[in-house]
Amino acid sequence: MSTEALQATGALLLCRAAPDSVAPVAPLLRERMLLTRAGGDWSVLVPEGSPWLRGGEPVDRVLTGWATALAVGAPWPVLALWWDPDRAGCALACGFRRPVGYDWLANGTPAGEDEAMRTLTARLGLDPVADLPALDRLTSPDPAVDATARLRGLLALLTRAGVAPPPGLTPGAPTGRLLDAARARPDARTIDWPRRRETAPGVVSGGSRLIPYLPRPGDPGARTVALAQVAAGLPVTAWGVRRHRPGWTTAGLLLLAHGALGLAYDLTHPRD
Repeated sequence: MSTEALQATGALLLCRAAPDSVAPVAPLLRERMLLTRAGGDWSVLVPEGSPWLRGGEPVDRVLTGWATALAVGAPWPVLALWWDPDRAGCALACGFRRPVGYDWLANGTPAGEDEAMRTLTARLGLDPVADLPALDRLTSPDPAVDATARLRGLLALLTRAGVAPPPGLTPGAPTGRLLDAARARPDARTIDWPRRRETAPGVVSGGSRLIPYLPRPGDPGARTVALAQVAAGLPVTAWGVRRHRPGWTTAGLLLLAHGALGLAYDLTHPRD
């Protein structure tokens, strides 16, 4: 591995959904990103900025917060891959369940919990007989395999779950190289968050068509989910602010925003 790759700090967010489903939710992370397809049922987000450098928050915490925020705001799992000069790892978020992750020291020394790979296998729908042994090998000591090589091994195994990242989107690569690879894709699009007061998220200009994740008007189940999101978002946001954790603060704000948007839409658009 090159010195440049070893010294890079970078990240990828893999979402088990098509880009058209990811695009409406991703702006709530309030970070400029590139979005492109990464397999038949997967998309990948490549951050353009480096908030872990600006705010001092470690990249693993930022990415876990982002993955959690996306997963609670949408009905699909999100897998975060991250690396820095000292470590590399992954974090899988699914709905309101506690994220599961695993990481390795730079030299490849395993530093995660043994049960993590079993949970990851189950939540991604992998075969526990054929796939789990291969994942377990990534958690075994091997001085010849460093941290980013193990992360690339994990990504290779995930092809069995349908993950197919575009060429060049490789764990350990510098952020600039990742962005160049994403921009080269014909379906790549830029995801940004509105810095000015604009049309409410989810409303298509000139019409009433809404993004897919808004609730059906008058649906008691959707209203309950929206209320639960608001109730969960308040303590998560408060904890993130109090502990100076931008990733978790973002997750809490996304919960609040998504829940409030659902409640507002439910109130202003009664069912016929």
